[in-house]
Amino acid sequence: MTTETRTETHGFQTEVKQLLHLMIHSLYSNKEIFLRELISNASDAAEKLRFEALSNGSLYENDGDLKISISFDKDAKTLTVEDNGIGMSRDDVIEHLGTIAKSGTAQFLSQLTGDQNKDSQLIGQFGVGFYSSFIVADKVEVYTRKAGLPVAEGVHWVSEGEGEFTIGDVEKAGRGTRIVLHLKEGEESFADGFALRGLVRKYSDHISIPVIMQKEAEPNLGEEGEEETAPQTPEDETVNSATALWTRNKSEVKDEEYQEFYKHISHDFSDALTWAHNRVEGNLEYTSLLYVPEKAPYDLWNREAPRGLKLYVQRVFIMDQAEEFLPLYLRFMKGIVDTKDLSLNVSREILQKDESVSKLRTALTKRVLDMLIKLGKNDKEKYAKFWAEFGQVLKEGPAEDYANREKILKLMRFSSTHNDNDEQNVSLDEYIERMQEGQDKIYFVVADNYNTAKNSPHLEIFRKKGIEVLLLTDRIDDWMMSQLFNYSEKAFQDVAKGELDLDETVTDEEKKEQEEAAKELEGLVERLKSSLDDKVSEVRITHRLTDSPACVVLGAHDMGLQMRQIMEAAGQAVPDTKPAFEVNPDHPLIKKLDSEADEDRFADLALVLFDQAGLAAGAQLDDPASYVARLNKLLLELSA
Repeated sequence: MTTETRTETHGFQTEVKQLLHLMIHSLYSNKEIFLRELISNASDAAEKLRFEALSNGSLYENDGDLKISISFDKDAKTLTVEDNGIGMSRDDVIEHLGTIAKSGTAQFLSQLTGDQNKDSQLIGQFGVGFYSSFIVADKVEVYTRKAGLPVAEGVHWVSEGEGEFTIGDVEKAGRGTRIVLHLKEGEESFADGFALRGLVRKYSDHISIPVIMQKEAEPNLGEEGEEETAPQTPEDETVNSATALWTRNKSEVKDEEYQEFYKHISHDFSDALTWAHNRVEGNLEYTSLLYVPEKAPYDLWNREAPRGLKLYVQRVFIMDQAEEFLPLYLRFMKGIVDTKDLSLNVSREILQKDESVSKLRTALTKRVLDMLIKLGKNDKEKYAKFWAEFGQVLKEGPAEDYANREKILKLMRFSSTHNDNDEQNVSLDEYIERMQEGQDKIYFVVADNYNTAKNSPHLEIFRKKGIEVLLLTDRIDDWMMSQLFNYSEKAFQDVAKGELDLDETVTDEEKKEQEEAAKELEGLVERLKSSLDDKVSEVRITHRLTDSPACVVLGAHDMGLQMRQIMEAAGQAVPDTKPAFEVNPDHPLIKKLDSEADEDRFADLALVLFDQAGLAAGAQLDDPASYVARLNKLLLELSA
């Protein structure tokens, strides 16, 4: 190796400096994880070379035996991890080892809680595994050359994990990357062959690339047991099984192995919540290993973020994030798919047009939904964790995947008037089981938060009659419900929209009383129409209220309040619609209003009741100051 040329010193990004400081001084409780991360990165580099070489065999440079080598020097206190994979160019090194902006580090730092155990679990969600080297090393050197580049275009990167790194040109005969860790005082155990072999077998036994270490030479003993001067020549040995885990029979794979493989492909430090391993033969042959993470990634709501499964064709790595195999609402899923039904020279453009891809997408989507349905049925505690992390993104599904709408709805969980808390744990099937005799609708109300939904005046008649109502409070709910019409042959009904039809629960005597009340208050209805003419579509007597004097009701096909507020906040135009104003004929305030002779006072009372009804429904007042002024005026009159 010749002397370096064109040596430059660069400063780390501010976020990288902060991250390195945290990782080195506080975050990691399990230091040995760094070796798994380095081996995973090396394995990825080998798989990427294998894919690139499909169209350019010269990239192998007459060395097609892909491997990862681990060596150590106890005296020098160094540990070296080397691969002969794709390698990096100078620009690659600066981009990948000098900045981690792509990993969302700023957002990661903002989510730190100060709890080391919780914070350490965030690391894996942000793809910063390489930097874990600095937990055990006070200096890290990287020697690398990208496959296909000249020997003279090797790169040497070195940093002590503080504020800067140095990068220079160096001759490197072999392609790939060699990482040299200069171990800190007290970390000498990572320069021990027995310990390193144990860590490889513990964390990386599942990867399909062989991990090579030298057998430690045993001394030649003389007749009296004394060591002779010439030790045995050390030999290389493979210390991992080097068999792709998904190719093994699932009865032979331990849960611990499944979890470690998940961490390998996802770079997540937490365990997976659940997984499914299947081999399918017949018209469509494939093997899939699909994982549901325990925690949502930081970029879950970025629909443009890279996502997808690792794609293999007959065990040859093709693509790292093949997004075509699962719909967008399942973007949180991790895993691999290995198939014989795609061409080895498949590219992203061809992948989008291949008929087998559509068949695989259909099969894998069904596999994921069935796995989640099974989880919800057999382990409610685990499913509650899943729903808390991924429920909102799953709610995108009914609109995006009509063919699987019934299955997706089976996975939904909601808050409900059946429970006394805001936990979203009621399924539609459970709701239907509790429906009253003759009830043919699934009733729900949408609001900004649980308390607004729970205390909505629209629920009063349902509580009186013991009819359960779903309480929907996620920001996506109003949009989602606008896409849904029925489930299991039961129609959805928003209790805050349209005229309420509860005929199946109303007796003939009640109907007669309602008709008489409506006739008795015809004059009041006309006066209210006159006072609220520019604010309402109509005024009518209602029997949906038992405690409140009035409520506002949207048209059956009007945009919901929640969706309207979201669009207005985003600067989007919204339809100019007016609600209906319904009054409770049995409420003392309505009776007092009916007897009010002063038209100015009547108008003030009508406007106050209308604004109060809007507030109770979660709406924002167009003119809060006028509402306060009217209310104060009425209070002063009462106290006079």
